[in-house]
Amino acid sequence: MDRRSAATAFAAAAVSAIIAAKDAAADAQSSQATPAARPARPSFVETDDGVSLFYNDWGSGKPVLFTHAWSLNADIWEYQLAELSEQGLRCVAYDRRGHGRSTDPGRGYDYDRLADDLATVINQLDLHDVTLIGFSMGNGEAVRYLSRHGSARIARLVMVSTVPPQPNPGKFDGLVAALKQDRPAFFAKGVTAFTGGHPAVSPQMTEWVVTQFMRASPKATIDCLRAISRSDLQADLRAINVPTLIVHGAKDQVNPVELTAKMTAGLIPRCELKMYEDAPHGLVISHREQLTREILAFARS
Repeated sequence: MDRRSAATAFAAAAVSAIIAAKDAAADAQSSQATPAARPARPSFVETDDGVSLFYNDWGSGKPVLFTHAWSLNADIWEYQLAELSEQGLRCVAYDRRGHGRSTDPGRGYDYDRLADDLATVINQLDLHDVTLIGFSMGNGEAVRYLSRHGSARIARLVMVSTVPPQPNPGKFDGLVAALKQDRPAFFAKGVTAFTGGHPAVSPQMTEWVVTQFMRASPKATIDCLRAISRSDLQADLRAINVPTLIVHGAKDQVNPVELTAKMTAGLIPRCELKMYEDAPHGLVISHREQLTREILAFARS
């Protein structure tokens, strides 16, 4: 290398070193001036029997905790989570064991175990003053949680599209048989009852719901159906001691209001029942904006 080339290379290296030093100093100054961002929250908690439960945790403020319907997962609440997390609430929604992204142990699908799973989410995330929201089967988990673990961490309860409070062991035998015969066809047909053909539910949204159904474990779907039909929730409901809001669709074909919400409301001491006149079972999507406003007002009450 001649002298001129060497001098040029040396000068370039010196300039690069100066720029790098300035950048490092600027980065250090910036890190001192700006607080470190809150670390990303983990997306799984583990139960005492080794099951990993997936959860979404969006926003900050008073916590709102969502449980989901039979065979669905936390994604069904995405419209509520997106809006409420922007309204100053911390929104947590988790996948039941054997559903969505949670692991499938092939056991533990009774309400006692599922209520203990809910307690795991609440305790490990250290949630207090919770607005607890159940959807369909998730209401059973919510009320069983209150009877097994108490209301010290729960401020209020919202029950959406409730399940029957009384046991009826043979009610779902035909559904179990159909699931065992052809599960994809069962869900493709059953989603119509879920959405009620409501115009606010697009064909694409309907397909999205079916996709969630199919992500649930076959074992979980069958055992959870049996849990719904064989569980007596009447004593649990009578013992609820937090303000409770029930939201139900008058056109619910899955859980007709006379056999579910009205009976449930009659058992809870401090309860308000709100009927959506044209709503199906899946009102969390068909009436998503109305329900979101309802939850926001109740959580702030």
